[in-house]
Amino acid sequence: MTTTSTVTDSAGLSVYNPTKNVGTGSAEMGQASFLTLLTAQMQYQDPFEPVDNAQMVSQMATITNSSGIAEMNQTLKNLASELTGTRLGDAASWIGKSMLVQSNIAAPDATGTYAGQVTLSAATEGATINLVDSAGNVVKTIETGAQPAGNLTFYWDGKNDAGETVSTSALQVKVSGATTSKVATWATIAAVQSPADGSSSKLITALGSYSPSDAISLM
Repeated sequence: MTTTSTVTDSAGLSVYNPTKNVGTGSAEMGQASFLTLLTAQMQYQDPFEPVDNAQMVSQMATITNSSGIAEMNQTLKNLASELTGTRLGDAASWIGKSMLVQSNIAAPDATGTYAGQVTLSAATEGATINLVDSAGNVVKTIETGAQPAGNLTFYWDGKNDAGETVSTSALQVKVSGATTSKVATWATIAAVQSPADGSSSKLITALGSYSPSDAISLM
């Protein structure tokens, strides 16, 4: 804001001059400005009438309160920034949903379905997606046919042609006949783990623990 000052006339008297600008200042006084003002007050006080102890204590208390409020505001800002999707409250709402994560292991969901996505680096005339058990046996073969480059989804209900369930355990995803840049599978979120050290929450799935930021997609 702009302020005005006084000038001295020919008789040596100070008179108000509404046209003389002495500069601009801030509309608010921060802690540093308050400390500067207090220091100037102590430096130029009348030595015969110094500021008494009560006033000094009061002003110092004001500085302390100002500092404490500033620190508290910063602490609240930091706390608010931490309350994101990586925190326990938001992450807990994901329980029961499925997340697509980068993994070459597929686990069945509540309905027994295996599902995932492979990213083809180039177009192919025909690729094969094999689901392999821990013993190395191919449990299911999925023929993709001709496909362009990009994401290709796959799923299997865990049953054979007769409608019998033949697999309920995790299976490895192997692709042949095409080059892939990424393999991802869907995993059901069973629980949320919040570390005691206050770090990001972890989502517990049949494929392992993941951070919310690991989710490629959520449904």
